[in-house]
Amino acid sequence: MLRYLTVPVTPFAQNCSIVWCDHTLDAVIVDPGGDLPRLRAAVAELGVRPVAIWLTHAHIDHAGATGTLAREEGLPVIGPHPGDQFWIDALPQQSRMFGFPPAEPFTPTRWLADGDTVRVGDEVLTVRHCPGHTPGHVVFHSAAARRCFVGDVLFAGSIGRTDFPGGSHEQLIASIVERLWPMGDDTVFIPGHGPESTFGRERRDNPYVGGT
Repeated sequence: MLRYLTVPVTPFAQNCSIVWCDHTLDAVIVDPGGDLPRLRAAVAELGVRPVAIWLTHAHIDHAGATGTLAREEGLPVIGPHPGDQFWIDALPQQSRMFGFPPAEPFTPTRWLADGDTVRVGDEVLTVRHCPGHTPGHVVFHSAAARRCFVGDVLFAGSIGRTDFPGGSHEQLIASIVERLWPMGDDTVFIPGHGPESTFGRERRDNPYVGGT
């Protein structure tokens, strides 16, 4: 069974997720934006074994500690989509702009595309490319667990910003309607910031996409 723990990191309270298979205890770290001592303590308390880093996108609060964690733990970096290459290249500039610790450069071990699958232990998740917040944003969907890790595409009561370079409001709405809603109203999503919600609740009540 797929299990996960949400660990808020960075001054932006970004929801980093430790996701693991409870059979093998293999784990992945989704969006390690920073605060590595906190993440390592959570991993140790859970007793799981990290095998990879998964990235939804390459904004500093989601990817800032990726290079350091990958180097120190010998972990492959999976994702995001190649559309975020320029955001990866800009991580040092992003860290200075937002007052984050210096971000080590990295090259993803594997880029992701729409329809790809990723695995942690016995659990397989589907990748959907959801541009709009960033050009290369992806989400990770477990149909079996009825969970989706959506990064900054959708929030409880809101949607991702589209005023950054490469952002597109039209693309973001299309990503939500065409890629997320078909996963089912009962699917719980883990956003990049704030509390969890369900796609059904957001379809009904979210002022930006309600009724779509």
